[in-house]
Amino acid sequence: MGVLLCFNGGFMFLSAGASWLMQDGQTLALLMSAFTTLGVGGMLLVLCRNNDRQLAKRDGYMVVSLGWLLMSLSGTLPYIFSGAIPLFSDAFFESMSGFTTTGATILNDIEAVPAGILFWRSTTHWIGGMGIIVLALAILPLLGIGGMQLFTAEAPGPSSDKLHPRITDTAKRLWLIYVLFTTLNALLLWGGGMSLFDAVNHAMSTLSTGGFSTKNLSLAHWNDAPWIQYTTVLFMVIAGSNFVLSYFAFTGQFAKIFEDEEFRTYLKFIFSFTGIAFAFALISSLGADQTHFIDHEPWGATESRLRHALFQVVAIITTTGFSTADFTAWGGFLTLFFFGLMFLGGSAGSTSGGIKVVRHLLMIKNGFLEFKRALHPNAIIQVRYNNRTVDTDITYTILAFFILYMISFIIGALGFGAMGLTFDSAAGLAASTLGNVGPALGDFGPSANYAGLPDAGKFWATFLMLIGRLELFTVLIIFSPFFWRKF
Repeated sequence: MGVLLCFNGGFMFLSAGASWLMQDGQTLALLMSAFTTLGVGGMLLVLCRNNDRQLAKRDGYMVVSLGWLLMSLSGTLPYIFSGAIPLFSDAFFESMSGFTTTGATILNDIEAVPAGILFWRSTTHWIGGMGIIVLALAILPLLGIGGMQLFTAEAPGPSSDKLHPRITDTAKRLWLIYVLFTTLNALLLWGGGMSLFDAVNHAMSTLSTGGFSTKNLSLAHWNDAPWIQYTTVLFMVIAGSNFVLSYFAFTGQFAKIFEDEEFRTYLKFIFSFTGIAFAFALISSLGADQTHFIDHEPWGATESRLRHALFQVVAIITTTGFSTADFTAWGGFLTLFFFGLMFLGGSAGSTSGGIKVVRHLLMIKNGFLEFKRALHPNAIIQVRYNNRTVDTDITYTILAFFILYMISFIIGALGFGAMGLTFDSAAGLAASTLGNVGPALGDFGPSANYAGLPDAGKFWATFLMLIGRLELFTVLIIFSPFFWRKF
């Protein structure tokens, strides 16, 4: 916990540097936040220096869950000390939304927020995107702490490919790729017309599939700059794919990328869903209401509608949550269509939230195989993935995850409904926060924000963000009696 707080404090110093460069008057508030966080973190390190450093599996779950909570709590300090978000409920919501890469905001006027605070806001995305715990894995071995237990808790998906036999080297390689992609994205956005400050902030939000923007209109602020939006789409697709595949790309193993069944399915989903959204927008001409700038673009209305359809599909599937238009104004069918996409998610091993493509793929395969099993009850028919047989236990785990995810969604929606929200708002909020998507439906759609939520609703939303980001089991297992029972 002390190490995690020291990381947080160090990134606050970077935000203080950005504040000083931008001369926004909040350098002192960010320095106070950094020293406070480092002080508490250093105190924990000193007090616990002689403790047993061997982590059991239960310890890994506790460190991940409580570490994420502690980072989010300390992340409120810049907002509160600067006065940008004076209320704790609002500051905690914004901080948790950042670290879980949800991208939902309570800010009504983002452009009025000081630059250093906006930089910290984007930094919380960037830290949370790759995983606070994975970041710490490069340092924990120096303290004599093994990291495999933490990696298991941080990545509880159906499989976890390792790039190197040692998990610390895996973490270092993943973070190097993460930094390189962020830098490249920022340079391309800067070259496309964004200011350097906006480019860096949006690159951090894009690679983390977060969605925080420095503009009130999000990426719609650059609706007259197709290069910026296409560049953002490209890096959202990269961020929503397994980072192990990016490692293969950097090492020249391109064949392995397209041999991956999840990646191929991921691309098929993007192209097919974009075609559906574009067709309905084109047929009904609904896109014209959202793209009044069409006449000023060289490619005209058709290209504009295709770009918006592609952008919104990728933003929702990858749970980035950027917006170039309000898809809830595109008619009832497309509103429900995008609501369904909130349950999809990107690839396993990516920074995306949601259920993940590989889980959907294996559930669909298993479902079709049930027809064969019904016709041939004595046959042994197993699910195959990437030309390998999938263990039955993995299939059961995925089914259990899906059932638990849907139960969590229903309970989440009921919680919002009990606070007086309408059906579409409650359902949209539950799907968006649990899937770490960002924009919801009803009163909390892409053109609105979460400021209208009551305080109880904000805390409920942060809980859903947390369990969604850590894929349910990591957090919910702590509430089970089995976790505390000694065997």
